[in-house]
Amino acid sequence: MNTIQFFDTTLRDGEQTPGVNFNTKEKVQIAKQLEKWGIDTIEAGFPIASVGDFEAVKAIAENAEKMTVAGLARCQKADIDRAHEALQNAKHPQIHVFLATSPVHMEYKLKMTPDEVIASIKEHVSYAKTKFEKIQFSPEDATRTEKQFLLKAVQTAIDAGATIINVPDTVGYSNPTEYGALFKFLIENIQSDQEIIFSSHCHDDLGMATANALAAIENGARRVEGTINGIGERAGNTALEEVALALYIRKDFYEAQSNITLNETKRTSDLVSRLSGVAVPRNKAIIGANAYAHESGIHQDGVLKNPDTYEIITPSLVGVNENSLPLGKLSGRHAFATKMDALGYQLTEEELKDAFKRFKSLADKKKQVTEDDLIALMVGQSQESSEDYRLERVQLQYVSDGSQGAIVSINTGEDESKTESAIGSGSIQAIYNSIDKIFVQKPELQEYYIKAITGGEDAQAEVHVTIADSEKNKQFNGIGIDFDVLQASAKAYVKASEQFQKEVGKNK
Repeated sequence: MNTIQFFDTTLRDGEQTPGVNFNTKEKVQIAKQLEKWGIDTIEAGFPIASVGDFEAVKAIAENAEKMTVAGLARCQKADIDRAHEALQNAKHPQIHVFLATSPVHMEYKLKMTPDEVIASIKEHVSYAKTKFEKIQFSPEDATRTEKQFLLKAVQTAIDAGATIINVPDTVGYSNPTEYGALFKFLIENIQSDQEIIFSSHCHDDLGMATANALAAIENGARRVEGTINGIGERAGNTALEEVALALYIRKDFYEAQSNITLNETKRTSDLVSRLSGVAVPRNKAIIGANAYAHESGIHQDGVLKNPDTYEIITPSLVGVNENSLPLGKLSGRHAFATKMDALGYQLTEEELKDAFKRFKSLADKKKQVTEDDLIALMVGQSQESSEDYRLERVQLQYVSDGSQGAIVSINTGEDESKTESAIGSGSIQAIYNSIDKIFVQKPELQEYYIKAITGGEDAQAEVHVTIADSEKNKQFNGIGIDFDVLQASAKAYVKASEQFQKEVGKNK
């Protein structure tokens, strides 16, 4: 069987999802889980884009053990130099160089002629070759590029030293028949003395990202690019978990395999969902809450008689199971540390000390501590350690006219605390109005929802909020976890407001 390489761009393309902003610690945490899941190459970021992106790529490069770490770069020498600097400590570095090749991009975005684009590809891929052994080139908007010019651009990149060619469906324009044929055309017509790996990169604007990626594999692609949960700008990217399961379940058809550890799928999905603040739809394939639920009587009867009647994927295959954890308030530090290591968390002594303290507090409040509880505990610890603003106190009171009043205190850094009060038609509105007064802001609350992390009356609440600026040009997500729904709601709003202040407040 062919082994299909998995290239994850959750931390680069996925972070372009409106409202998503991972900090460096969160990116390293996700990268470690992706490595555990079996990702071959991780696109850690766009090093020249910002200091934060550079630091994140550098940190991931220093932490990755087996997977290749890639940095994105335009066809500009400064980009290539910056990527080389960020990846110099990587065990397996790779650069991903791109330049648009479609007529609309060349004319309106690049303002370059076709000849100038070809010259730039040759110059900059050749330059990248002086610094990197492994080079991937992407002709951006390939599916809207004239075929012969696309072939010329790809051949130029190969002649200059690229050994991986990515064929991006940048705007989700293509369909499986067309996209597969494009791979077949390129593979049959390129000239090279060395092995060239072709890769797919699809967006989901027309809902065909996964189907297109699989069509590429059918036609010779040996690498697939995408994100966890399919996050990404606009309608998102190919959901890598869908491709991984399709190759496994239909190996009779695709005759291909991957290095993905399937039972780590749900844990990887949950981690990205919590840190990004982007919820997984209940009907999402593979990892949605309804993916293994059966309500129809006919379906229920069939599954009870034989699960194969209506389940082609067993829940345990992707790590969906009821897992009670033998940890409680009497558990010791060593048992806790061992379990956290098994969950993929390599903690420093100080981090372990803080996490164990939080665990003990959690165990005093819950009858049973589950893996989901522990993951939520670590997500909360990661977020709080990176926040500039921290919720200190929430106090509520009933107002005689039926309104609710709230008093909120927030630590704004350097032990400075600010307190404001406000009223609202309900408790949440009163709390959020108070927080808005502290931050001197008036965002639009676009989304608010609550979910229980585990079942039972002692479940922790996980609250997600999305706010936007008045022009609605940017969205900001926040997540809060607490036993008290109101406290979790306040934490989530503070987290979103912190991002709002950094991006919008500084411009006003």
